[in-house]
Amino acid sequence: MEQNLLRRINELAKKKKTVGLTAEEQAEQKKLYKIYLGEIRQQFSATLDNVSVEEKDGTVVPFKQAYKKKK
Repeated sequence: MEQNLLRRINELAKKKKTVGLTAEEQAEQKKLYKIYLGEIRQQFSATLDNVSVEEKDGTVVPFKQAYKKKK
């Protein structure tokens, strides 16, 4: 994750708590949060790709495949 993105998110969060944000800064913050959450979701999905589940019968299947069966 890009350090500049995190730095700017933190700057805006701190400013929001102290003096408040302008309309432009609020829009920027919303945009940055959307990017940040997208990256977190992508990382989480990649992590789940590397997780396996052992079924009751002893077979090992990828987590996403095992989760789909339970629905």
